[in-house]
Amino acid sequence: MALSFSKENQERIQTLLGRYPTKMAACLPVLHLAQQQFGFLSPEAQELVARTLELELTHVHGVATFYSMFNKRPVGRYHVQVCTNVSCLLCGASETMSRLQRKLGIAPGETTADGLFTLTEVECLAYCGTAPAVQVNDDVYELVGENKAEELIDQLRAAAAASGPVGGAGA
Repeated sequence: MALSFSKENQERIQTLLGRYPTKMAACLPVLHLAQQQFGFLSPEAQELVARTLELELTHVHGVATFYSMFNKRPVGRYHVQVCTNVSCLLCGASETMSRLQRKLGIAPGETTADGLFTLTEVECLAYCGTAPAVQVNDDVYELVGENKAEELIDQLRAAAAASGPVGGAGA
């Protein structure tokens, strides 16, 4: 069965199309909607965006793979992204990443066996003045040293335990 946008997202897309001069210009926000609805941008989700916007699949795929904010495979409930660009590296991002790897028992690009956490290295979260920065789903945390990183994981685990079984990103 082919994927389709929810009625709500179809309405959102129509609103978005009214804000842009061409359908191609709406590609980024429609990819965001697809990722929100489906959890990640599978080949089928990318095909849906291409059909919806009447674009070549190669264009949609190129956009989806260019930006690190788009997930091309499933991620855990908590997608932990650690900035390792220059400012963050100078302020301890390597140590933060190492501590997170040990705490979670996974390497960057991997998901914990329980599906709770995915750890990703990203290039820039635009929080250079308060580095190192870590983004979890849509929330950015600043000045995340090694200890703060461990505390953050403990808080997320507690929140997950209180909310029930693991789902996909944004669950």
